Amino acid sequence: MKKRLFKFHRRSFTYPYLVVGLFFVVVPLLLILFYAFTNRQEQFSLSNLWEITSSKLTYKILADSILLAILTSLICLLIAYPLALLLSNAKFNRSKTIVLIFVIPMWVNFLLRTYALRELLSLFGVGIGYKAVLIGMVYDFFPFMLLPLYTTISSLDKSHMEAGCDLGASPIQNFFRVILPLSVPGIVSGVIMTFMPALSTFAINDLLGDARLYLFGNWINDYYSELWNFAGALAFVMLVFVALLMLGMGRLNRTENKASAL
Repeated sequence: MKKRLFKFHRRSFTYPYLVVGLFFVVVPLLLILFYAFTNRQEQFSLSNLWEITSSKLTYKILADSILLAILTSLICLLIAYPLALLLSNAKFNRSKTIVLIFVIPMWVNFLLRTYALRELLSLFGVGIGYKAVLIGMVYDFFPFMLLPLYTTISSLDKSHMEAGCDLGASPIQNFFRVILPLSVPGIVSGVIMTFMPALSTFAINDLLGDARLYLFGNWINDYYSELWNFAGALAFVMLVFVALLMLGMGRLNRTENKASAL
């Protein structure tokens, strides 16, 4: 009986993903760390991080970016949640078709969609500025909020809602005491998927914004063409902030899941 030269296990299929993750995730992160903690002579230095953390400009730009990302996430949530709730109660084929309509624009190039939106806003008399940037972010990141919400709400156990109605709960009480708590994981996922790109984006502001609005993503992009070390330090600060935010949101999600289980 001949022995096989190669034995395939289920773990073998994970190797390509490990290689891709190593070269396109781990290596870029290591490069960011290297440039963040070195100077132009490639010597260890904390001068870039000290200059960033001690500057008032850093906190102003970061505050503007956070505020815009919060507004984007909030508007997307207020629009997407009722739509996801409506689609989850619609007929199967119809709801899938409507969701596909919102997803199809994501197949178009990001810059092309932003250019098209700029021309459309100009037709309605909306010039470039803060309002145009906010509209552009909501338009571009709305599917990231809708899909997690729709997936979570449509997979809820209908018997929980029926039990609430049988116990005499009104539709409003049923929503706030049953549907909303059970859909918190989808809300958390949607907020994370919307907030993160909205916080670090720069292309939308370049195309739809003016000189009065300067975001953290624009700051990183501008310095990457001039001072790699300073840009790496900026990117490191952004990574730390995003990591802390994700840890906080993850803890909130686990707390809500435990409360729902009880």
